Amino acid sequence: MMPFGPKEEATPAVVNLKAPVFLSLFVACYNEQDNIIGTLETLVGALQRTVPSFDIIVVDDASKDESVPRIRKFMADNPQLPIRLLLNAHNEGVAGNYAEGAFRARGEWYRMICGDNVEPTETLETIFKAIGKAEVIVPYTVEIRGRSLFRRILSKSYTALVNLLSGYRMHYYNGLLVTRTDYVRRWHSNSHGFGFQADLLTRLLSKNLSFLEVAVYGQERQTGESKALTLRNLASVAHSLQNILIRRVSKALYGKC
Repeated sequence: MMPFGPKEEATPAVVNLKAPVFLSLFVACYNEQDNIIGTLETLVGALQRTVPSFDIIVVDDASKDESVPRIRKFMADNPQLPIRLLLNAHNEGVAGNYAEGAFRARGEWYRMICGDNVEPTETLETIFKAIGKAEVIVPYTVEIRGRSLFRRILSKSYTALVNLLSGYRMHYYNGLLVTRTDYVRRWHSNSHGFGFQADLLTRLLSKNLSFLEVAVYGQERQTGESKALTLRNLASVAHSLQNILIRRVSKALYGKC
């Protein structure tokens, strides 16, 4: 029988994993051998310039390429960095890993980072500098460099649909919000794919938490294919949209969700 949950890899002894920190980052990795090190380098650089303390939790979701050896080498080459590597025996999906990371996190605040290195340094720094100005920081992209017309239309249509179902008027729902770690632990989505972001955000908004939308720029991944348009993820998005609609109806009928 396979062990339940991710396996935690050894961490350099110089890192204190018990001390609380300001911000925890969950880095999602699945077959990102050509992007994951660039992601970590960009992330660490932005963190060191903007926040007082941080820790990074990389969850490898059963990659079949060289992602894990490259992450291990990066950790070995940078033993001073507070990075943990968790290994899934089976592919669990990004939403489940996001929730798992929150329970492993030491930070007051929490955010996900995609392992495909699509957020430039200036974007990350803008987001990190906004932390604390509201209970929920909601990045929205004014431009994603290199994105096709089809993907832009699809993104705008998805945002319009979520706004219609939820009753909110947000600029974007896939911008990888920043919020308190305790909120994620308490209210994380039961969806499995990328739709969990809209599910979580609308739930946080339904609690009347303060929020701040932050305009940023993104870029398309340089290598590999996006995993956003897989059948599995599309099914998860449908599940998330159902949750959002049920939550709105419940609040209208009972005054709570």
